[in-house]
Amino acid sequence: MARAAKKKTAPKKTTKTKVKRSLAERITFARLFVRRWALRTTILTASAVLLWVCFYAWVNPNKTPYMRSEELRIGSEVDHEWTDMEDIAPVMARSVVAAEDANYCNHWGFDMTAIRAAVDSGGARGASTLSQQVVKNVYLWHGRSYVRKALEAVLTPLVELTWSKKRILEVYLNIAEFDEGVFGVEAAARHYFGVGPEQLSATQSARLAAILPSPKTRSASRPSNYVRKRTRQIIDGAATIRRDGRAACFQD
Repeated sequence: MARAAKKKTAPKKTTKTKVKRSLAERITFARLFVRRWALRTTILTASAVLLWVCFYAWVNPNKTPYMRSEELRIGSEVDHEWTDMEDIAPVMARSVVAAEDANYCNHWGFDMTAIRAAVDSGGARGASTLSQQVVKNVYLWHGRSYVRKALEAVLTPLVELTWSKKRILEVYLNIAEFDEGVFGVEAAARHYFGVGPEQLSATQSARLAAILPSPKTRSASRPSNYVRKRTRQIIDGAATIRRDGRAACFQD
């Protein structure tokens, strides 16, 4: 008998099959993707904020958000002109520190002693340092809100870290409000006394510092009894911080 011919079997076709990920694997992948982009976003945001803070360590702010809001409110441009620290009477700088933040050279942006005193007084007294006020005016907005306070708490140490104490005070003196539509010591000196900021006397400097907490209701050229009393206190305080070294961080 003839052998039966062997049947040739055709090679099996290989089909590509998609390997399906398990549900747990898909969840893990999604988590890794979200974390990766969250980290990138955080790094980019932090870098942008740091660059923004460093920018004004060298570049003079033109007009702050508050100045612009005041221009909209009063319907005209504010009186403001930048003046370098070297062109401001040294006693003016000392007077502002004595009036607003006597421990300015000794803190890192927050005066914990003043904060504790404010808490003990039930909030009847303020505790904002010059550094905090600069952050609020240059980068943020006026008004009470937890969001603004939180941003201020983050930005203030960054400003202290990247700016010099002299620079912080220089910016403050140039953006502080001294009357309705009058911003900065240059405009204030001419507005109230008809002199340049380099010509301010100890009494004139103290009067300007005395009206800072409430510039729209107080006058340096027509001082009330309270402003006169406060002026005398500031003159003494400015002399004191000069003697005891608390002006060393911003004056040679």
